[in-house]
Amino acid sequence: MEVGKLPAELLARLLSRHPVTDPRVLVGPAPGEDAAAIDMGDRVLVAKTDPITFATDAIGWYAVNVNANDIATMGAEPRWFLATVLLPEGAEERLAEEIFEQIATACEELGIALVGGHTEITYGLSRPVIAGCLLGEAERERLLPSRGARPGDILVLTKGIAVEGTAILAREARQDLKRAGVASDLIDRAAEFLHRPGISVVRDARLAMNTGGVHAMHDPTEGGLITGLREIATAAGTGIRVDAGAIPVLPETRVICDALKLDPLGLIASGALLAAVAPDRAPMLLDAYHNAGIVAAAIGELTHPNDGMWLEREGERLPLPLFDRDEIARYFSPQ
Repeated sequence: MEVGKLPAELLARLLSRHPVTDPRVLVGPAPGEDAAAIDMGDRVLVAKTDPITFATDAIGWYAVNVNANDIATMGAEPRWFLATVLLPEGAEERLAEEIFEQIATACEELGIALVGGHTEITYGLSRPVIAGCLLGEAERERLLPSRGARPGDILVLTKGIAVEGTAILAREARQDLKRAGVASDLIDRAAEFLHRPGISVVRDARLAMNTGGVHAMHDPTEGGLITGLREIATAAGTGIRVDAGAIPVLPETRVICDALKLDPLGLIASGALLAAVAPDRAPMLLDAYHNAGIVAAAIGELTHPNDGMWLEREGERLPLPLFDRDEIARYFSPQ
């Protein structure tokens, strides 16, 4: 298998062999679901784990934020973070200090407590790897699994694509970009996408929850926006229609993807929130984002499952593309 997520069909087959039997598990493992949810009485515990494997610069910051995003898209508040930090042989103490400082800063900004984890120097690594685990909580009636999306829902996307992938490439592939003729000031701007517009969607999700009419939210990560769209439709058992021309692609993303011959629709897209919203509430949500200074656009709708998955581009109706692996994995993999 190639670098990236397990193929969706394989993951579904593996999960089907091990069904959850605990009745307190409200949301278990399933393609398209961002986190697990467990009944704790008057509250729901929401749990997520995600590793950081592509990035090395600011890896601690990524670890907190990408896990917090998946908690927030479930309608929950991120609360408690644990980190497994694996460092390569020969790593200096300064590297560990930098990673812990990044974790602590990200936790403080999001109101999250660092409550535990594990650290070690690990044989066979060429770079640090972090696996984060984040716990959050929600009121039961506010829990929003991806399967809650419905035919007719409008798909609203915040910020644009692809915030995280663009930041990683600007930080990790600077020399390749310069050799391809990309200006240094554009690379510098793209590197700051980590913070501006930022890879966190916690604020975006809170605003959506407060506006109402949201049936599901999703955080498109590996495999990019297209994979995120497939995941939310698969989880909800719907079809999907997407207007390619309505998708906001950040200018720096377009330049960097063109330079490296990558497709922005398949580039890791943390930083954008995908929300499935009732048609009568979508204009209100778009207005709320506009008033909060968050770029947002309606990019399509969920349809009847028999309608299939389609991408409309310049008047042509095409099957929704399938990215077997993220474009960033394709770039970093040996040719």
